[in-house]
Amino acid sequence: MAKNVTLTDIAAKVGVSTVTVSKALAGKPGVGEELRLKIRQVADRMGYLYGAPGKPAAAETGNIGVIVPENYYGYALSFYGQLYEKVVKALYKNRYYGILELLTKEDERERNIPKVLLDGKVDGLIFMGQIDEGYIRKMVEQADLPVFFLDTYRSSVVLDTVISDGYYGTYLLTDYLIRKGHKKIAFIGNIEATNSIADRYWGYRKALRENHIEFESDWEIPDRTRYGNIGDRILYGTTEMEAYVCNCDDAAQVVIQNLEEMGYSVPEDVSVVGFDDFQPDGRDRITSYWVDMDRMAETCVNSLIRKIRHEKYDEGVQIITGKIIEKKTVKDRK
Repeated sequence: MAKNVTLTDIAAKVGVSTVTVSKALAGKPGVGEELRLKIRQVADRMGYLYGAPGKPAAAETGNIGVIVPENYYGYALSFYGQLYEKVVKALYKNRYYGILELLTKEDERERNIPKVLLDGKVDGLIFMGQIDEGYIRKMVEQADLPVFFLDTYRSSVVLDTVISDGYYGTYLLTDYLIRKGHKKIAFIGNIEATNSIADRYWGYRKALRENHIEFESDWEIPDRTRYGNIGDRILYGTTEMEAYVCNCDDAAQVVIQNLEEMGYSVPEDVSVVGFDDFQPDGRDRITSYWVDMDRMAETCVNSLIRKIRHEKYDEGVQIITGKIIEKKTVKDRK
């Protein structure tokens, strides 16, 4: 039946890539006229359905592919596990279903197209978390289906994405600690690991500079390898710091445990703040910057659906703000 014909089917019949088929049917440059005509003829014979003028569209499947790097997804109670659930709920409200696919390091490195896209099972794709720039470029340029990103961006690639306000949020957290009387404030996070950590680091530096606090190089403390997860040891020996700004709550929890093992009490001796306000396993004591995951998911889903239907949507980067949630890990030292 016509509704089952996909770009992949046409590509297999003609012997070209799905990217070439998409460009040919959409009237985009990069395809010779002879080949373009052949692709259109094959598509017509196979019963391919066209949508808006100049834009090919097979009948909607009602599914959206949600692609998450396997090293970030982790488990159901992880940040990305919870964010995925919120995306699924937002999709369901709009009568769509989410199909989860974990992106392996090998597929990311070799820039393999997601299986849900190759199988023609989805109307669009949402990519969550930090992804290799080359892979992002391929996904943006493949043009077979509308694509949106969630909690990631690359300044060198034009893409549609929804992110939390890491820069301003960490600026507020650092300024909050300074107003509480702290001056020796370290940052916990590997800025080489993700763009979101780098944004949070520069928000921290902005607050120090505005408050005339001279930054020292040993105040920047990594919490992970460039591609790895957070270890169980971030701090060693003793500390002269009055406070730690952590790039996420997981790192904050490890820092607190390390401090306690070193004989310090939080917040009596040292203050600690986190980011995300995501607290599984009873970690509800950490003062943090709350990330509005519900709004992030809904904004991403609603924008993608409008993109699928060729309706006007907010292109580029959409930033979702949050707020500081005061709890039990900061002491007023004034």
